Amino acid sequence: MGYKAEVGLSNKHLHLKQEDIETLFGKGYALTPTKDLKQPGQFACEEKVDIVGPKGTLKNIRILGPARPETQIELAMTDARTLGISAPIRESGKLAGTPGVKLIGPEGEIDLEYGTIIALRHIHLSPAQAIEAGVKDKDIVSIKFNGERGLIFDNVLVRSGEGHEREIHLDTDEGNAAGLKNGDLGEIV
Repeated sequence: MGYKAEVGLSNKHLHLKQEDIETLFGKGYALTPTKDLKQPGQFACEEKVDIVGPKGTLKNIRILGPARPETQIELAMTDARTLGISAPIRESGKLAGTPGVKLIGPEGEIDLEYGTIIALRHIHLSPAQAIEAGVKDKDIVSIKFNGERGLIFDNVLVRSGEGHEREIHLDTDEGNAAGLKNGDLGEIV
């Protein structure tokens, strides 16, 4: 039997750099944590913004904290189509050549030149968990989910290092395809 981990389904969200937080919410503004996420030091925020593309708008999209070095919007393919953009599937932080969108907050707007991705599906593991699973950072694995709509996801990036905790991250399109909910178990095969 392979190594198992819980799935964490990732709905559309964004990470903001401090300068963009202040443009959208006001000078000196700090994000308000509402819920800790499984990944250490990360949290869902009370704050939300609208994301505007050439064909549509996604309203009240949650921000995840803390502030990051670059603003990044993470969508499912369905969300990108709603906005009318062609966002590439990318590893978090790999933003060169990605499309931009407009962000609208209560105190201002930002026209981003780039920063919108469909996050490459991945599994977070601490260094000890990676050793236990027999994988290392940047490996590509397949993960199997059982059940009525069971399937195997190929091309799952291993993200291992300090600040990571065992969790499989899939977007809502992927989760829906497999009939998954948060906490369901997947197995590295």
